Amino acid sequence: MSPDVTTPAADSISEPIPASSTRETNEPCACATPAPRRTSWLSLAGQWATILVLAAACYFFIGHFFLQSVRVVGISMTPTLQDSQRYLLNRWVLFLRAPHRDDIVVLRDPSDNGYSVKRVVAVAGDSVEIDNGHVYVNSRQLQEPYLTPGTATFPSPTNERHSFTCSKNEFFVLGDNRPRSIDSRVYGPVPRANILGLIIR
Repeated sequence: MSPDVTTPAADSISEPIPASSTRETNEPCACATPAPRRTSWLSLAGQWATILVLAAACYFFIGHFFLQSVRVVGISMTPTLQDSQRYLLNRWVLFLRAPHRDDIVVLRDPSDNGYSVKRVVAVAGDSVEIDNGHVYVNSRQLQEPYLTPGTATFPSPTNERHSFTCSKNEFFVLGDNRPRSIDSRVYGPVPRANILGLIIR
């Protein structure tokens, strides 16, 4: 006989509870277990395409804003940098600061709009004078231990005096191999926008 339910009201009524709602059973639940889904070739190809796109985007982002491998072509920076050798170009540092004296930089060459590697010898506001084969920055002779001994700095075959002034956001650059370098002696100070990054040695 099924149990009764008594309400707390003054009058009481009794209604049988269906036996099916109170009977316990040990029978296992007849639940269907879904079969594992197989990843389709189309879905797998989409995942790989996404990975490749992200990898390419990271490579572009890092190469454009952070580090990039560059190969030096030519001898205008010997003996400091060697022809055909590869170096790292640090691009992000120039987002944080302006180029400093003695930095070796990659720049867009004003003479042919190509890329070249030079050394910064004077920055914005500096005066540069080349006299008797020596470089003077703000009237003080520049000490250049990176040059091959006996190297003279001439803007032309004759031993003339040449003067330059770096305006705001301009930099005077020279190659370490002075006889074989086209640099600020020819095209003058270069604007900051032409300097792309610093060479890491």
